[in-house]
Amino acid sequence: MKVAWGSLEALFLPFVDVILPERARSARIRRKEIWDFELVPTEHSLLGTRVITLLDYKNPSVSDLIRALKYENSWKAAEICAAALSDYLREEISSVRTFSPRPIALVPMPLHPQRLRERGFNQVQKVMSRLPDEFADATLSRISENALSRVKHASQQARLTRAQRLKNVEDAFSADEKLAKGAHIFLIDDVVTTGATLSSAAKPLRKAGAIVSLIALARA
Repeated sequence: MKVAWGSLEALFLPFVDVILPERARSARIRRKEIWDFELVPTEHSLLGTRVITLLDYKNPSVSDLIRALKYENSWKAAEICAAALSDYLREEISSVRTFSPRPIALVPMPLHPQRLRERGFNQVQKVMSRLPDEFADATLSRISENALSRVKHASQQARLTRAQRLKNVEDAFSADEKLAKGAHIFLIDDVVTTGATLSSAAKPLRKAGAIVSLIALARA
């Protein structure tokens, strides 16, 4: 009976996605665990900036995961992403602390207040809220949601050309110097494409005196 249902599920999932794409995607993610996803930290040079991605977006399960997180407010997607992020950060932060006395701060990519009202949540903050306590209580790092703010409401990057993306996020972010100065900041986003948003967001943090490492869950 299980075999028969598995066959039917594989046959009808594409059609269900057309009718109820959000519900079907979240349902698939609810059946997943962190060990169903391969952590593949990959370095990219984007716009002259080093960006690390953790998961392979070409994998359909990873695509489901990111979309369920970003568009469906899936708690299970956030939980899985937090597990992947903590696996990578634990080793990376330990390495940084070996060579630098700077305090470590985790900063989520901010949304403009208008976008936040429209969506109702910041998906990266949702992930970071599920990290183990050691990432927030200064044992390994602290979470600094207010170190960076988005001051310019921009069009969605996915609809724009590379040149338009760069212009779209120009001067879009502002850093809190008191929170950024002297810190080693891990700036975290859900998805990176050209790197325009992460690159733009890092500039005011660096100008404020932070060392900034850029991380995205995946690259689309």
